[in-house]
Amino acid sequence: MDNHENERNEESKEVWSWGAGTDGQLGTGKLQDEHFPQLLSSLSSFGPISLLSCGGAHVIALTTGGRVLTWGRGTSGQLGHGDMVNSLQPKPVELLESSTITHVSAGWNHSGFVSDTGGLFTCGDGSFGQLGHGDYKSHCFPVKVSYFLTKHVEQLACGMRHSLVLLKGHSGDQVYGFGSGKRGQLGISKEKIGSVSLPQITIGLEDAKMISIHANGDHSAALSADGNLYTWGRGFSGSSDAYYPQCLTSSLSFTQAALGWNHALLSTARDGEVFMLGGNHHGVLSDSQKMTPVKHLSEDSKGAIMEKIAGFDGIKILQIAAGAEHSALVTENGLIMTWGWGEHGQLGLGNTDDETSPQVVRLDPNPPNKLTTSKIYCGSGFTFVVKTHCLPS
Repeated sequence: MDNHENERNEESKEVWSWGAGTDGQLGTGKLQDEHFPQLLSSLSSFGPISLLSCGGAHVIALTTGGRVLTWGRGTSGQLGHGDMVNSLQPKPVELLESSTITHVSAGWNHSGFVSDTGGLFTCGDGSFGQLGHGDYKSHCFPVKVSYFLTKHVEQLACGMRHSLVLLKGHSGDQVYGFGSGKRGQLGISKEKIGSVSLPQITIGLEDAKMISIHANGDHSAALSADGNLYTWGRGFSGSSDAYYPQCLTSSLSFTQAALGWNHALLSTARDGEVFMLGGNHHGVLSDSQKMTPVKHLSEDSKGAIMEKIAGFDGIKILQIAAGAEHSALVTENGLIMTWGWGEHGQLGLGNTDDETSPQVVRLDPNPPNKLTTSKIYCGSGFTFVVKTHCLPS
């Protein structure tokens, strides 16, 4: 028995979902919202889930073996099943079965998949050029993006109507953008542009080593290895749109970022603290003493406000996630907490109330006596958690 088999014996995974469900995105087999976390059994037959990505109303799951499953809204072909219908249950993307997929991203109505050989596949709504195929057509099967045939794609991030790609190479890292660019979210020009259907290099990031890229709504962001956050696209809290990447002026070193429609969450390396940019629609923290002005390096920027999420002194935050207008985090002692917009029950608190500060989500009334880790993912109005139970050896 090899080490991988041992690892499988030592772990079991649970997947939970809640929030908006009328397109089947919760994977429960029902077309309804859920205000409390629901334990899913529909994924157990496919093996452990290593990564989820939640979009407008669809979900992409990646198994530890590199297999792709999708479910939820499929009316633009974003599920990659060859049709344009919703799926209430997780189904394998058959066209990708011959590839080992290492990274996935779900946008509003489009999807992307990165293979272990650096290939990029996209499907779904292409009406803004967000699939990167040089046209504005939609596809209901994953199609390989020919622009990157001779390049090695590392990561993909799908937003509302645009996509970002990260290439890592010996000559440096490069970020590409394609799709809608009306708010500057492609970062390919210092002037306002409409949309592009072929990938173009995002300017201003040539000298930075990137560890991750992010897209949601009309926002784009990238985190560098030295802890700097670059943002471009729609401005936060009324600040001006940025047509190319701007480095956030802060003495903090960031290791994680998550983007919503009107806000961003950031976490730091040293203390595991969490900060919010924007958020004036839902989930803004009202205590002005917690607010620190942070300005972009663009002359016309009105400045965004960065706020520290209070109440976690001495408690490290391990992971953050952002939906359209709700937020979530996981603490070092295993707590799952949510806040923000709650209309569809996406906070998992049993109601549809909004919350301006993090609240604890209860998954198990009697949690098992095992070492448990959790990873949280947010869609536009719904939430998923993957729990890993490490069994005693």
